Amino acid sequence: MPAPARPSAALASAFLCLAVPAAALAQQGGLPEGPGRELVQGACLGCHDARQILRSSGYTREGWQELIGTMIDLSASPRDRDGIIRYLAAHFPPNARRAARPVAGELTVAFREWVTPTLGQRSRDPVEAPDGSIWWAGQWADLVGRIDPGTGAMREFPLPAKSKPHTVTADAAGNVWYTGNGNGTLGRLDPGTGEVTVFEMPDPAARDPHSMIFDAAGTGWFTFQRGNMVGRIVPATGEIGLATMPVKGARPYGIKLDKDGVPWVASNGSAHLFRVDPATMAVRAFPLPKEDTRVRRLAIAPDGTIWYVNSAKGFIGRLDPATGEAREWPSPSGPRSHPYAIAVIDGIVWYNESGVRPDMLVRFDPGAEKFQSWPIPSGGIHAGIVRHMRPTRDGNLLIHQSSTNRIILATLPKAGE
Repeated sequence: MPAPARPSAALASAFLCLAVPAAALAQQGGLPEGPGRELVQGACLGCHDARQILRSSGYTREGWQELIGTMIDLSASPRDRDGIIRYLAAHFPPNARRAARPVAGELTVAFREWVTPTLGQRSRDPVEAPDGSIWWAGQWADLVGRIDPGTGAMREFPLPAKSKPHTVTADAAGNVWYTGNGNGTLGRLDPGTGEVTVFEMPDPAARDPHSMIFDAAGTGWFTFQRGNMVGRIVPATGEIGLATMPVKGARPYGIKLDKDGVPWVASNGSAHLFRVDPATMAVRAFPLPKEDTRVRRLAIAPDGTIWYVNSAKGFIGRLDPATGEAREWPSPSGPRSHPYAIAVIDGIVWYNESGVRPDMLVRFDPGAEKFQSWPIPSGGIHAGIVRHMRPTRDGNLLIHQSSTNRIILATLPKAGE
């Protein structure tokens, strides 16, 4: 019997994430036996665990080749590349285990895609800056990037090692901020010079800055999922304040501001939403009706109602802050649809179903209580996942497909269409 194939030197040099202990790779196992298995373990499991493959919707050989090409350059080792593709196509062909349930309708959405330059960066969380440029976070490559939507030109800016930026946002002056999810920092980038100013957290427990937003006064508000905190920074002084959530294990995630500039925080670890007093940083918990609710992100309508995704249960919901009453609607693709990102534009709720393939962009009209949905493109394959969506000034939507390094502008139907 021939010896099993092993990753070549060319493959090892092509893939920067390979420096992972053998014990860690063993823990990430579960791949079926077969020719090419060790190649996949060496090339793929260095950056993500086997669940990303095991839970995929599967692809043809051409689909796996396209997906791999967004993560790693194997042009110098075609034999290894072909072995990886043969193995994946043989053991993980297309399947319907995570099939979406599209909702047809009369409206249309147009998608424009940009593929970011650095492979395997997991580009995410695009946002429109005051000058109209689009910025994204390249979490796995320690960078942030900028797109000129007029020309399509892109530029990437390196960040300090191990920053692992979770999100990026711009202040009113045009500075670009990121949350250093990997090293417990915030960073401010000067787009003109590329210079980065790093702000350390005053408490080592605040180890994972997550999502961030600026209020009208220029104060930055941000969350810590594992640290179970919310933070505030005054950029002029660099002063940082921290507040621990009143619920243990709340895992604060998304954060938004209401019309009065009051921060609201999603809870990915408990059945709550939270409101933060901007002056005192006192946090009030608002319980949600369903047990085991987990809220990734939230959005706030002009009338002050809070819309949220019940990711764990497959619902979207609305909280009335005045009464504390909440109501929820099941997402079209069912309890495993895992709604993730959400936005409210012109009174319409937009969100994505991340637990299905293709990843679906869903429109919900609260007045008519009517859904419509569209598959989110990702090149020639469907390999989500949208983790954040933010409106543009002209009422469209910025989303992404982090698995294939894509930033996407969704042009939405306008009122009356």
